Amino acid sequence: MQFLSRKPFTARRLVFLGLLVSQSLVLYLVESLIPLSFAVPGAKLGLSNIIGLSTLLLFGIGDAVLVTLMRITISSLFWGGMSVFLFSLCGGILSLFAMHALRSAFKEKIGIPGLSVAGAVFHNIGQLLAAAIVIENIRIIYYLPMLLLAAVPTGMLVGICTHFMTMHIRKIYGRRILGK
Repeated sequence: MQFLSRKPFTARRLVFLGLLVSQSLVLYLVESLIPLSFAVPGAKLGLSNIIGLSTLLLFGIGDAVLVTLMRITISSLFWGGMSVFLFSLCGGILSLFAMHALRSAFKEKIGIPGLSVAGAVFHNIGQLLAAAIVIENIRIIYYLPMLLLAAVPTGMLVGICTHFMTMHIRKIYGRRILGK
């Protein structure tokens, strides 16, 4: 597994990654303004994960980690706090590595919505592990089944959106942006 991309940071690639960070911040902000009343407290749509998964599919794990770290850091500075940073970091990074491992293991046998559902599940696991460490009580893991009920439909939504986004990016920019 290659963690960090060895491709040089060309100006074009750097601008495109910056745009992805910007898009994920906009989606994070828009989602925070939508008054959703899920049956599961704390469950979210995870719209900014569209960008994280798209970056993973288009550029690889190194750039996906970079974009996700930038999004989590900036969003926590402006709209969150230390707890938001910690929970988002644990969930986001665990989710990315789980999706990367599944993609590497199953190649074409798993579709983008399937990857996204797995990412949503691992995102919830990561956040609950962080919460268990913060509150020093592992019993919070009992909340996981309820979060998983919300993870499946939200993961599917994010996966379908990611499928269309990556399809259009590849069609429009092709090899110029992706450097392949």
